[in-house]
Amino acid sequence: MRERKAKDRYDVQSNNETSEITRFSLESHMAEKVTTLSIENMDCPTEEKLIRTKLDKIDGVASLDFNLIQRKLKVGHGNNVLPEILAALKSLGFEAKLQEEGSAEPSKPKSDTTLWALTLSGIMAALSEFVYWFNGDSNWLVILLASVAIAGGGLPTYKKGWIALKNFNLNINALMSIAVTGAVLIGHWPEAAMVMVLFALAEVIEAKSLDRARNAIRGLMDLAPEQATIQQQDGSWEDIDAKSVTIGSLARVKPGERIALDGVVMQGFSTVDQALITGESLPIEKAEGDLVFAGTVNQSGSLEYKVTSAASDSTLARILHAVEDAQGSRAPTQRFVDKFARIYTPVIFILALMVAVFPPLLFEATWLDSVYKALVLLVIACPCALVISTPVTIVSGLAAAARHGILIKGGVYLEDGRKLKWLALDKTGTLTHGKPVQTEVMAWGGADPTKTQQIAASLGDRSDHPVSRAIALVAKQDGLRFQDVGEFMALPGRGVRGVIEGRTYHLGNLRLLKELGVITTEFEATLFALEKQGKTVVMLVNDGNVEALFAVADTVKETSREAVAELHALGVSTMMLTGDNAYTAASISNQVGIDRIKGNLLPEDKLREVELLSAEGKTGMVGDGINDAPAMARADIGFAMGAAGTDTAIETADVALMDDDLRKIPTFIRLSRTTAHVLTQNIALALGIKAVFLVLTITGDATMWMAVFADMGASLLVVGNGLRLLRK
Repeated sequence: MRERKAKDRYDVQSNNETSEITRFSLESHMAEKVTTLSIENMDCPTEEKLIRTKLDKIDGVASLDFNLIQRKLKVGHGNNVLPEILAALKSLGFEAKLQEEGSAEPSKPKSDTTLWALTLSGIMAALSEFVYWFNGDSNWLVILLASVAIAGGGLPTYKKGWIALKNFNLNINALMSIAVTGAVLIGHWPEAAMVMVLFALAEVIEAKSLDRARNAIRGLMDLAPEQATIQQQDGSWEDIDAKSVTIGSLARVKPGERIALDGVVMQGFSTVDQALITGESLPIEKAEGDLVFAGTVNQSGSLEYKVTSAASDSTLARILHAVEDAQGSRAPTQRFVDKFARIYTPVIFILALMVAVFPPLLFEATWLDSVYKALVLLVIACPCALVISTPVTIVSGLAAAARHGILIKGGVYLEDGRKLKWLALDKTGTLTHGKPVQTEVMAWGGADPTKTQQIAASLGDRSDHPVSRAIALVAKQDGLRFQDVGEFMALPGRGVRGVIEGRTYHLGNLRLLKELGVITTEFEATLFALEKQGKTVVMLVNDGNVEALFAVADTVKETSREAVAELHALGVSTMMLTGDNAYTAASISNQVGIDRIKGNLLPEDKLREVELLSAEGKTGMVGDGINDAPAMARADIGFAMGAAGTDTAIETADVALMDDDLRKIPTFIRLSRTTAHVLTQNIALALGIKAVFLVLTITGDATMWMAVFADMGASLLVVGNGLRLLRK
């Protein structure tokens, strides 16, 4: 189901996107290996197009997967092709460095224009304007000052522009190079200088703004200590590099220190602030057997814990890598914008040529005025503000969610969250605490109560179902000895089976009893009476006879009531899907306020119900167990509960809630809606400013430096607006 869901989503992508992603996923077997490259100064879609066009011509390149925000490129290629790839990138002016898979080292671009050179260029440009203003013509001093300004601030732009033109690519550097050169040729020296300086300055500011989005998640990795206190073979404790610590080592953390590695507490008691991982506002008590996570803060007591993950594979590291992968995927709005930009730039370029040529030929306009208007249009032709608005907004939304313990696996889910009409929820561990307590034990047919408890607990101890675990827990507390279980088998949606002392036992629900044909009217009446009280009942069966009945009750999370109320306020309907009986489901539903309930469901039944809900609109599915996996995969958005420290949930869920708080789903939906509003604002800003200056240029009221100021100003506006999400 997960594969089918992935394929459905890929089918809606653009042709270019499909060739990029589908080739990577379906044809990567043709490539011998996949290499991740860190490329300095690659953060604009125009640069992606330049690189793609160049590398697509190389035989042996099977796939290209760009992550512009993190300046990464994954290349699927054959043997002995990598040197040619690196040489091709170098010919385009990009220095690519090999990056090991899983590395969290960010790309650190070098500034093309140093601050002192840009400052000098700005002074020279201002002086050229000043001299021209008082002198009134382009004398040798104006030309000299303007030339110094253009050379100091514009050489990197000219270099990139020449490379783009050689590769028949009209990116912003090519357009600016043509515009400034044209302005010089028609005698507009001061304006050409000011345009180049403004463009260089705006690029520096924009790069700084983008770095804030780029580093929004990366900064979290710095919170994990570089050293850990590890017990040595002789029993002494020593501070060593956290990256060199092996799994199974015993680590110690003092009060007030950050925990260096993931682990399980072996000794000690403390409270830990783990808001970094789960978004929980209050510290969590930690004792023997509890999990601790790298980067969280130990507050009150000393803890000794056994390391369970390497530094590169900690929960914090997996969150970082998951968000980075999500940043590399294109959301629906971004795909639309990319399509639009591919059409917009050549159309405006052709319009500029028409403005330069037709008025002098047809309407007796002067060549200088027409060429000047065309040069202004070239500046406006750059779609950077429009194109950069979507990834910055999406990345800011992903980062804001991660800071609150919500791990979103792609921009498509962040955008689709606002469209949810239905949310299906599992009961045990999702709406309830998932830690039920045994309330009744009834021996049946003269069976020994202690013996039946011992056998049921032995079976339950092998199961991962909360009801079975509750029975086993009581036996442990009573000091009963567990027996060996042979041929153990889990029966999804029914119970478990095993052989004890040569006899086959079943521990399961009413559905299992009906399949075994051992249900009686008297027994069914007792069972229904308990279920009406909201209790879950399982039975121990042997040789076709029911030997004991165990009633277990779960408690509803207080946060579940609040979450369901918030979902209803947001216009999202709710439905409970559970394998428990209808009476228990109804009891929980009444406490929480669920709109619809379905009980006695097998995993395939949950899948069917989600498919039916999907016909009514976008549907989400929330669960925490393997029984929920098919339904979660079929839903438009699958939510995994309590994913902290769980590899599978982080890898497979569309949205992972790092703790067990359902209130994070309404938070996710609100963030999705806010992100959509910001995206709309950014697109309207970018297109609106372009439209205004397009009209002003045609009417002759716009100057070139004004066009540059407006274009780069629009870029800064949309970047700043997108970064607002980091405060959410």
